[in-house]
Amino acid sequence: MHRTTSRQAVELRQHVPDPPTGVARLRWWGPGLLWAMSAVGSGSVLFTPRVGSEYGYELLWLLWGVAVLMWVMIREAGRFAVATGRTLLDGFSTLPGPRNWALWVVLLPQLVAAVAGVGGLSALVGSAFASVLPGGLILWSLLLLLITTTVVVSGGYPAVSRVALVLALVLVAITVVAAAWVFQADGDPLAGVVPGVPSDLSVPFILPWVGTILAGSMGIVWFSYWTARRGYGGGMTSTEGQADTGSPESAEGRTARLRSWFGTLSNTAAVGVLTGTVIITAFLVLGAELLAPAGIVPSGIDVADDLMLLLSEVWGTVGHWLMFTAIVVALGGSVLANQDGWSRAFADITMLLSGRAGRNAAAGGGEKADISWTERVTRWRPESMGTARALKILFAVTFTSLIPALVIVVVQDPVVVMSASGIVASVHTPFIVLTTLAVNRRIPDALRPSRFSIGLLGFAGLFYAAFAVLYFLNMLGLIGG
Repeated sequence: MHRTTSRQAVELRQHVPDPPTGVARLRWWGPGLLWAMSAVGSGSVLFTPRVGSEYGYELLWLLWGVAVLMWVMIREAGRFAVATGRTLLDGFSTLPGPRNWALWVVLLPQLVAAVAGVGGLSALVGSAFASVLPGGLILWSLLLLLITTTVVVSGGYPAVSRVALVLALVLVAITVVAAAWVFQADGDPLAGVVPGVPSDLSVPFILPWVGTILAGSMGIVWFSYWTARRGYGGGMTSTEGQADTGSPESAEGRTARLRSWFGTLSNTAAVGVLTGTVIITAFLVLGAELLAPAGIVPSGIDVADDLMLLLSEVWGTVGHWLMFTAIVVALGGSVLANQDGWSRAFADITMLLSGRAGRNAAAGGGEKADISWTERVTRWRPESMGTARALKILFAVTFTSLIPALVIVVVQDPVVVMSASGIVASVHTPFIVLTTLAVNRRIPDALRPSRFSIGLLGFAGLFYAAFAVLYFLNMLGLIGG
C-alpha cells in the first residue's frame, strides 16, 4: 500500500497577482453570495421557523454562535487554495498515512449525500409549486432539475455566480421585509442574544436545525473552490486547468501579497455568512411572530404552506406569493449551488485519485490533434474541453441530476430523501473541519492560521463532533425529548 509520509510544508504558489483594493473588492464577493445560496436551503425553510415557533427567540444566540464558527471554517477552508494554488481536497491528499485515504473518506459517502441532498431539495421545490399551481410534485421537481443542470453544465462558474447573486438579493429583500413587517417587540428578542437553555428544551427537536444552520460538511469545501475559481491568489493550478503566470517572485513578496488576499478572503467569507445569517434570522422571526401565536409547530413541508397561509393573513394575496417566492428562491438557489459544488468536488477527487491533477487540463494540451473521440474519453481528455470541466459535467448530469430525478420518482417524499444527506453531513462536518486544520498547518509558517483561528477551528470541530454523537444517539432512540 502506498503511503504519504512527508510532513514538510507545502510550497507556495510561484506567482501572486496584486490583490484588489478599495471598492474593487466588491467585485470579489461573488463566492460569498454563491456560498450563501448553497447554505440557506432546507435548514432555513423547514427547521428555523419550527424553532422560532417552539422557543421564540431563546435560541437566537445559538444561531449567531454557529454563524461565527461557520465564518471561521469557510475562511480557513479557502486558505490552502489561496496560498498554494491547489484545491483543498488536493491538500487532503498530502496528509500522512495511506495514499489518498482522506479523499476516499470524502468521496464515497458524499456521492450518497449528493443524490439525497439535491433530490430532496428539488422535491421540496416541486411540492411548493404543486401546492399552488397545476401539476404534481414530480413534474415541478424534474423541471427544476432540468433548468439548474442546464445552468451548471452550460455556464460554468460565471453563470452560476450571476444567478446566485440575483437570487440572494431577492431572498434577502423578501425575507427581511416580511420579518420586519410582522415583528413585535413583545417576544424580547434581545434576551435571546444572551446564551441560555430553555427549560423545556428538546434536544431531538433542535438537532436537525443545528446541523443545517448555514452550510453542511461539503459546503465548507465548496467555498474554497468558488474563491479559487474566481481567482483569489491567482486561481487554481491543478484540476481547473489554470496556471500561475509570470516570473517567480521572492518568498517575501509572495507572502505579503497573499496576506492581503487572505484579507479579501476573510471579508468575502463574512459577506456570505452574514447574508445567510440575515436570511435565517428572518425565518426565525417569521416562526416566532406568525407560527407561535397561532400555536402551530408544523413538520416537514407543512412549514412552507403554513407560512404562506399566515403571511397572506397579514398582506393578503401579495403576502402569499411573496412567501412562496422566498421559499422557492431559497430552495431552488440551494439546488443550483449544490449541483455546482458537488460536481466540482467529485471532478477534483477523481482527478486526484487518477493521478491527473496538476497537469494541463486544457483541451488537447500536449496531445496529438488527430486523436479520436473514443481515445480522448478513454484518456480523460474529451474534445474541446478540459478534463476537469468534462468530469464536472459528467457528475452534474449523473449524481446531481439523473439519479436524484430517479429517486424523486420512486420515493416522492422530500424529508425521507434528505435524511440520508443529513446523516452524512453530521459525520463529515467534524472530519472536514479537523482535516482542514491539519492541512493548513502544512503551509509555510508565515501564512498559517493564527493561534486564535486554530483554537476556534478546533472548537468548531469538537462542537460538530459532539453534535454528531447526539444525532446518532437520537437516531438510536437513546435520547428523548
